[in-house]
Amino acid sequence: MSKVILVTGGSGFLGSHLCSRLLQEDHEVLCLDNFFTGNKRNIHNLLANRNFELIRHDVTFPIYLEVDQIYNLACPASPVHYQFDPVQTTKTSVHGAINMLGLAKRVKARILQASTSEVYGDPDVHPQTEEYWGHVNPIGPRSCYDEGKRCAETLFFDYHRQHQLEIKVIRIFNTYGPRMHENDGRVVSNFIVQALQNRPITLYGDGCQTRSFCYVDDLIDGMVRMMESPVDLTGPVNLGNPNELTIRELAETIIEMTGSSSELIFLPLPADDPKRRQPNIDKASEELGWKPNVPLRQGLEKTIEYFDQLLNERGLHG
Repeated sequence: MSKVILVTGGSGFLGSHLCSRLLQEDHEVLCLDNFFTGNKRNIHNLLANRNFELIRHDVTFPIYLEVDQIYNLACPASPVHYQFDPVQTTKTSVHGAINMLGLAKRVKARILQASTSEVYGDPDVHPQTEEYWGHVNPIGPRSCYDEGKRCAETLFFDYHRQHQLEIKVIRIFNTYGPRMHENDGRVVSNFIVQALQNRPITLYGDGCQTRSFCYVDDLIDGMVRMMESPVDLTGPVNLGNPNELTIRELAETIIEMTGSSSELIFLPLPADDPKRRQPNIDKASEELGWKPNVPLRQGLEKTIEYFDQLLNERGLHG
């Protein structure tokens, strides 16, 4: 059945892919964004769709709409962007959650929170399960994002307990794909852009820290499955790819796939940067029947193609 669905942060990397998916399923989509990190290019092909509406708005201020479901994705998600204005980052997570939960309560909408693997901090437990409470520095340079997202989860569960709100909470691990911001400081976009321009590829520390990379289409599928899951499945549920590799292995793969002449250079590790990150996705597999299907090289191929075209358009190719 067709629904009216609000996507906050809808012109961002994940939000734009989610909007496309929901429109394919014949829903009416309200895309809300203040364009701090979102980009109109990401949703340009959706503007002519009669079921799509773009609303320029900041979630830190209330908004009054009539909707059936809310996907709350609004928040800068890369260190470069969320550390640019850390107070606003915390406000986006906390005030944004309060405003969206208030809207959901008023119109009796089901609401999903896009939380993050950053709630686990620099983990003592590996791989990370949803039962792990995390190892987070509350006063460091990453805290605005980590603690903001942790507080948002608290608010979601308190609204659920106090007001019987239908909530869904997912914890998103590293995700990549077309429409990533080219200057967001994340390793996949950084490495691809540097490789395509034959510039040195920047690794922090010794490059042995690990990450697990999930292709965007897989992540969006898990997100939609979670929203449509039975009411008693509140989460949190990890969504990510459990295949772990080192940052150096990723860099070397991208150099090989792009035919780049880039060399590796090593810089000091940033403060509180997690050394290992890998999701346990047993809950997503059992409860949602979900697992990632796109192999890393296949996803990287599509992502490299996207950035290759972007750099060509801007005359920035190596």
